[in-house]
Amino acid sequence: MSDTARTPLLDEQICFALYNASRALTARYRDLLDPLGITYPQYLVLLVLWEDGEVGVSAIGDRLHLESGTLSPLLRRLEAQGLVTRSRGGVDERAVRVGLTPAGDALRDQAAAIPDSICAATGLQLADLVALTDQIGGVADRVRAAT
Repeated sequence: MSDTARTPLLDEQICFALYNASRALTARYRDLLDPLGITYPQYLVLLVLWEDGEVGVSAIGDRLHLESGTLSPLLRRLEAQGLVTRSRGGVDERAVRVGLTPAGDALRDQAAAIPDSICAATGLQLADLVALTDQIGGVADRVRAAT
């Protein structure tokens, strides 16, 4: 069998490289987030709220590419921790809005150093990390569009 006809090995698979990098980064985030009492998925929700303010559950799901069945328990736990509020109201009673409590807003200051710590852990310069992030985001968008 020629080299061009062989099946790629594990280390040659982009899915494994991304999976491996994701696990390593998530573990690093866990180390940084444990003292704040939040998980990585909770941190992602808080990032959306810190950036956008009060938003609907569907908007959070769209930003994070999460289904409501995954997002609802996550939001319940954040609410139980006193970091977010959930409310119904407005024109559509079915729509749930999520906002930050003062404690959730204050957590932003405690989490402010996390991006720099992650950048340092990658060993990449900020410009290279931004370019890589854009490339990976583009790959994700193209793969979603192809399926």
